Amino acid sequence: MEKKLLKAFQKVLFTPKKIIIIPHKNPDGDALGSSLALNTFLNKTGHDSCVIAPNEYPEFLNWMPGQEQIKKFSQTPDESTQMIENSDIIFTLDFNQLSRIDQMALVVERSIAEKIMIDHHEHPGDYASISYSDTNKGSTCEMIYELISGLDHDQIDVTIATCLYTGIMTDTGSFRFPSTTAKTHQVVSILIEKGAQPHLIHQKIYDTYSFSRLKLLGTALNNIKKINGIPVVYITLSQKELIINKFKKGDTEGFVNYGLSLRGVSLAVIMIENETEKIIKMSFRSKGSFDVNYFAKKYFNGGGHVNAAGGVSDLTLNETVDQFLKAIAYEKSQFNI
Repeated sequence: MEKKLLKAFQKVLFTPKKIIIIPHKNPDGDALGSSLALNTFLNKTGHDSCVIAPNEYPEFLNWMPGQEQIKKFSQTPDESTQMIENSDIIFTLDFNQLSRIDQMALVVERSIAEKIMIDHHEHPGDYASISYSDTNKGSTCEMIYELISGLDHDQIDVTIATCLYTGIMTDTGSFRFPSTTAKTHQVVSILIEKGAQPHLIHQKIYDTYSFSRLKLLGTALNNIKKINGIPVVYITLSQKELIINKFKKGDTEGFVNYGLSLRGVSLAVIMIENETEKIIKMSFRSKGSFDVNYFAKKYFNGGGHVNAAGGVSDLTLNETVDQFLKAIAYEKSQFNI
């Protein structure tokens, strides 16, 4: 972190403040881990801090230290709105466009609190007075580590270390994505020294699947299709298939990576029907130079990183597949075949 930016954080946090921390909608391990770690640090150093998530998060994250104190805007909109309105500072973590927090966006926009953005995605918005944006970082948790370490390294305890390790591990694909650097491993080493237990965290995230989730994975893999002549596979899951397999929030996390694990495949996509929101949710993962951030943004109102992005479609599932196949045909030259 640049010294000038660190000084800006030191200045704004010099005296006790009422602080709200907000992760993106449907928070993942990085969003939740960074929020909980920063919240613990701020409360330890004299601030009155609270995390307000837009909605629920997956069950495999409900063990994280401090998560039981998180308020969900979807459940307590009036109380959450009042807390935001009464705050001095609003931290937005792991997203850089207010559209990512759904109904909370308007409340945050009209708040007179100082807004601070910390995020590692491309194309940041301009709503914050202080922005710590670094697309070279593999996770927001690594950025929060740098912030906390710069402000007061001695405050990093087992709770903070556990939350940060969880976010770094999940957002780097257990340290196998290209965004994993030597610095990432150095940070992780320090977090382990501070008390994070890698084997237990991995078990809590990846080894607590329900029987119905495993059956849903089987359905997803049975639906996988490869495009002839192009190193692309895609998976579909209909609302009916989700219901049959007793789908719960977070159950499809990581499914798209199975497609990318195939030899010779450069792009994997999963399309999941959501009848409640009347959309098809999409996740894109790639290897090498195929830019899924560009692809998702151009064709499916999405974005993210070069090798990992998300998107949405308001068409039917079959129509979305057709649109995807046409888009792939247009971008065929990206695969260098």
